[in-house]
Amino acid sequence: MLAVATRLFAEKGFDRTSVQEIVDTAGVTKGAMYHYFDSKDDLLAEIYTRVLRMQMTRLERIASGPGAVSERLGEAAADVVVTSIANLDDTTIFFRSLHQLSARKQREVRNERRRYHELFRSMVIEGQQAGVFTDRVPADIVVDFYFGSVHHLSTWYRPEGEWSATDVGGHYARLLLDALRPGAPQT
Repeated sequence: MLAVATRLFAEKGFDRTSVQEIVDTAGVTKGAMYHYFDSKDDLLAEIYTRVLRMQMTRLERIASGPGAVSERLGEAAADVVVTSIANLDDTTIFFRSLHQLSARKQREVRNERRRYHELFRSMVIEGQQAGVFTDRVPADIVVDFYFGSVHHLSTWYRPEGEWSATDVGGHYARLLLDALRPGAPQT
């Protein structure tokens, strides 16, 4: 049902897709859908939060894993790009449709995303405190700038294009780490 909703939302838009279309295409009843989701809002929120849960699990493993902070941050930076591209329809739909969720659902989803950003930021701060990363730009700005770029992927990335998700993830991670390197040129 989530796959069907994702496809329909991507093709038609959240607001132009009815619950009836979703259940008809998925071959289930409305009762079956409402057994798992209270509303179309819940379905949209689940499309995004399942990706975010997966990314959070991966980030927790990376952040607590072995290796230097620069290696862990680089791996995390590449991973969020690769997993966002792997789930590009889900993230595209979400960012296009977040404003259509109820205020309560918007808060819930934003809180989950904030948890992810805070853990990512903690690695930036760890590196800054250790002198591995420059502290000339506050960690909050670094994280906001980086994730602004990640969230923008859906506007230009095409799977049939020149670069694979792994290529783009590697480039993004290198850009981030190069910008954090002490002694990097200031702008």
